[in-house]
Amino acid sequence: MIEAQPFDFPYDGKLVPAQTALMVIDLQIDFCSANGYFASMGYDPAPLAAIVPAVNRVIAAARQAGCLIIHTRQGYRADLADMTPYEKWRRKRSGLENTQVLLRSSPGFQLLPELDVADTDVIIDKTCNSSFTYTDLEHVLRSQGITHMLFTGCTTDVCVHTTLREACDRNFQCLTISDCCASGEQWAHEAAINMISIENGIFGTVSTSDAVIAGLAKAAAR
Repeated sequence: MIEAQPFDFPYDGKLVPAQTALMVIDLQIDFCSANGYFASMGYDPAPLAAIVPAVNRVIAAARQAGCLIIHTRQGYRADLADMTPYEKWRRKRSGLENTQVLLRSSPGFQLLPELDVADTDVIIDKTCNSSFTYTDLEHVLRSQGITHMLFTGCTTDVCVHTTLREACDRNFQCLTISDCCASGEQWAHEAAINMISIENGIFGTVSTSDAVIAGLAKAAAR
C-alpha cells in the first residue's frame, strides 16, 4: 500500500502495478516555459517547471514497477476545426488570436524535453480540461485492465482536478501526488489538494512522491 490521506491507497490494500496508470498531465512547453501560454496569461510558470524532477522520479519508479505511463497534451488543431465559437472568442479576448499558442502545430504543444518520456508510454492529445473528453483515454485504460490511477502534472486546480473528478465518476481508484502537481497560484494548488480529501476522500487520496515511490517498490518486489 501507499501511505496517503485520508486513508492509505488503495483502500483494500491490493496495489497491482500492472493495473495502475500514472497520469502525467500537460507538462508541455506552453505551460511550463517563460514564453508559453501560461506566462502570456500573467502567471508564473516556475512552480510548474519545478515539479518535473519529482515527476521524473515517480515515472522511473512506476515504469520499473510495471505501471502504464500516460502523458497528456492540450492543444487545438492547426486549422482550428476543433475550436468552438466560444473558444475562439476566449482566444481572441486573451490576445491569442493570431498566435501559435496551444496549437498542435506549434513547438509549445510538445512535452518538455526534460520530461522522462519513453516509447512505451501512451500520449493522449486533448482540447478540453479533462483528459477524458473527446479522447480515447477511457478506452485505453479499460483495454489495458487499468483500475487504479496516480495523478501528476498541471495545473492542479484545472486539468488535473477535472480529469481526477471524471476518473472517480468512472470508478477508478485515484491518488494525487501533491508535490508532483502545481498551479499558477499556490493558494489554488492548496485548495485543489484539500478538496480531494473532503468527505472522507470524495476524490480519492493524496500522497507524496516519496511515499508513492516507496509503495511502488514494495509492490514490485512482491
